[in-house]
Amino acid sequence: MNCTLTLPGIATEFLSGECIMFKRNSLITRIAIGKSIGLVVGLVGFLLLPLFSPEVPLLFRWGILLWYITVGAFIGVFGVFTWHPILHLPMPWWFRSSIIGAWMNFVLTLFTYEQLHLMMLAFFSEGSLFQSPFWLVLEGAVIGLVIGYVATRIGGEGKEIIDEEI
Repeated sequence: MNCTLTLPGIATEFLSGECIMFKRNSLITRIAIGKSIGLVVGLVGFLLLPLFSPEVPLLFRWGILLWYITVGAFIGVFGVFTWHPILHLPMPWWFRSSIIGAWMNFVLTLFTYEQLHLMMLAFFSEGSLFQSPFWLVLEGAVIGLVIGYVATRIGGEGKEIIDEEI
């Protein structure tokens, strides 16, 4: 069997000749897409932070890079849940992904408040509306929306992404 790389259904060939690694409506595809977009966002942060705030430590920059890869993976994994089991409400992709992105960046803000506050003061003037580090929560929601849209569009969502053959 000869597998070709396509955008709607990404596949790779194994020694057995079966194309099972990446396919449309796959949890693995969702996670890979989420982590890939998270890598791009993290690299942008890693590379651009020193341009805006040269005093940012290297460990903080590495943390930002790895953080967004993790956010992408979480959004990819949570694509399985399309129904809230306790509230009995539907959870569309835009709700799930924005909540996860916002929550993860809220946690990041709590952990790194002092460093983020110093960076925001360097970016914006004293007394500015945008000097609060909690604007990162809104950024997380927007990044989550982007990751969730692409992961859902290519990797699918819900029960159909769980491969029961494994």
